[in-house]
Amino acid sequence: MANYFLDTDVYKHHLHHPLMKRIVALKERNFADRDVYDYAPVDFDDAMDSYEKVLEIVGEICAEIIAPNAEGVDCEGPTVHNGRVAYASGTQVNLDAVRKAGLMGVAIPRRYGGLNFPVVPYIMAADMVSSADASFENLWGLQDCAETLYEFGSDDQRQRFLPRICAGETMSMDLTEPDAGSDLQSVMLKATFNETDSCWYLNGVKRFITNGDSDIHLVLARSEEGTKDGRGLSMFVYDRRDGGVNVRRIENKLGIKGSPTCELVFRNARAELCGERRLGLIKYVMALMNGARLGIMAQAVGLCDAACREGYAYARERRQFGKAIIEFPAVYEMVALMRAKTDASRAMLYETARFVDIYKALEDISRERKLEPDERQEMKQYVRLADAFTPMGKGMATEYANQNAYDAIQIHGGSGFMKDYTCERLYRDARITNIYEGTTQLQVVAAIRHVTTGTYLNQIRAYEALDCRPELEPLKRKLVDMTARYEMLVSLVTGTKDGEYIDFQARRLVESAAHCVMGHLLLQDAGRDGRFRHSAEVYIRYGQAEIEKNCAYITNFDRESLAHYKT
Repeated sequence: MANYFLDTDVYKHHLHHPLMKRIVALKERNFADRDVYDYAPVDFDDAMDSYEKVLEIVGEICAEIIAPNAEGVDCEGPTVHNGRVAYASGTQVNLDAVRKAGLMGVAIPRRYGGLNFPVVPYIMAADMVSSADASFENLWGLQDCAETLYEFGSDDQRQRFLPRICAGETMSMDLTEPDAGSDLQSVMLKATFNETDSCWYLNGVKRFITNGDSDIHLVLARSEEGTKDGRGLSMFVYDRRDGGVNVRRIENKLGIKGSPTCELVFRNARAELCGERRLGLIKYVMALMNGARLGIMAQAVGLCDAACREGYAYARERRQFGKAIIEFPAVYEMVALMRAKTDASRAMLYETARFVDIYKALEDISRERKLEPDERQEMKQYVRLADAFTPMGKGMATEYANQNAYDAIQIHGGSGFMKDYTCERLYRDARITNIYEGTTQLQVVAAIRHVTTGTYLNQIRAYEALDCRPELEPLKRKLVDMTARYEMLVSLVTGTKDGEYIDFQARRLVESAAHCVMGHLLLQDAGRDGRFRHSAEVYIRYGQAEIEKNCAYITNFDRESLAHYKT
């Protein structure tokens, strides 16, 4: 591939969604920056043109540098010497390239040296980088931590740290510990305030920290003596220049080997409070994690796409019994479903990104002036939709990334088990996506609330109300039938008023809602571009069958038998 952006038409399709006019208008504040910065857009078309030009640069770097380096990075990996991390040589080349291109502050406001891009083109770049090398996305994508610093840091912290990030310094979020993984309330890294020098000091251990030897860290620590829950945790900014943190070791992982996952030891590390005390987990980490989950969704979509391309190319080239294996139904069905899952996941990714864009922009405007009543209502609507779509999208896209990587190896047969082929690395890299930043099971826990409160059903109804091209009406009728089955299942399960039973069936309910949502998104894509017709046909049939499977399971389930699942 010569250029990941120019050679993949679906990116322009999603970039030019009708909702982008509203997103750009909010982000650019009526293009007020055009009189201050010579690179600021003067109107909507100019903004879209700038997004395309930067994404073209990303696509070129992915094709010419990041993807060719991926195998070497996977083999070499990072190392640790005297408490400091040394990246694989290819990773350093990648970092130098994106820094030189000015791609380290994509979404940060221009006054701090950033490009002030909306979430959609930033996530699009993450999608491409992940397709080229998912492990590098873990480094480049952590610039998203700057958004949390922008939202919750002081003016002084923004002025000191954000320009450094835009200039190319790296970030990490130091959350988990040996005894605090998914349960971050158990974090015990100690933050102590020294009255003499009016400074906070951090002591303890952090584990599984991605890019743990970064320049600037956001650290979750226990600031309130004697507390044991989330109300005693605060967020801190640690600058590596101040010392006090060493890398004890780098984890030896199954995949994403180019990304150093570190165990960190804090010994009287100077740090400064970010935001208010006691809100570290309750407010700031929740915002940080939502952004991270969107990033992992982009990583999963990139992996989905890469696996699909590898599987398709091999199926066309490999000949058995006198013909290419893609001519066999068992193989072309697999390839078609891989493409459909990729297109559905990507549609979900950019729909979620658009929801995030609108509420984030309105939230930012609210710091400058009081929102109008209709703006407050708009922000409330999109906050709810982003909150609902993020866990659903993260859960579905990461599961599909694993499934596509699995199928890519299956298409390659014995060759796919060998390190000679890219699909072997994709298989290993994909495995972590449905684990970190919240497992699929935790995404279901977050999403089920939007099943029971009707958020998903209401949005599906909104999709149903949209116009549909006549030739796509049969697909729309299938989606209407699927939604009726989903609604019946929700009523059947929630009607029991049995919390444990609802939790037990939650995955099936969330997945059923997702098949309806993703089917509608593909239907919209097919309406705007006929190239998505095949994926819409394949995915909607697949989703219909999956919902029927869930119906059969739930309607035939005897609640008394729940005890048999407990050990």
